[in-house]
Amino acid sequence: MRILVVNGPNLNNLGKRDESHYGSESFSDVIIAIEKFSKDLGVETNFSQSNSEGELISFIQKEAPTSDGIVINAGALTHYGLALKDSLIDAKTPIVEIHISNIHQREKYRRTSVVESVAIGQVAGFGISGYLYAIELLINHLENAI
Repeated sequence: MRILVVNGPNLNNLGKRDESHYGSESFSDVIIAIEKFSKDLGVETNFSQSNSEGELISFIQKEAPTSDGIVINAGALTHYGLALKDSLIDAKTPIVEIHISNIHQREKYRRTSVVESVAIGQVAGFGISGYLYAIELLINHLENAI
């Protein structure tokens, strides 16, 4: 099983951002945790992080055809990234949306997600552990899909 883990703008700055929302772990810590978790489950993960919507779209277009699913933290693109949403639709693969903070308890503009309508689920507010929950959710969905 192969899962894409897609990260949008500013996630490369984890560990330097507001700890009350994003915790103290760095982006490298996120990747290490996901790689260990995925390896233990026998799942291959392929990562992308970009501050550019176009780069994320290109990654999804290139990698989705050989992947079983996508875990995405679109960052701020969550709220307005319609081109990114279109690339997720075109990927024709199950998607789980993840947010480190609970976007539903934050500013009003953060509560709207253009990604959620194309995702099988959303994990929000569990810190970087949310990535692991999202991978587990995606695997469960893929293994039990009829």
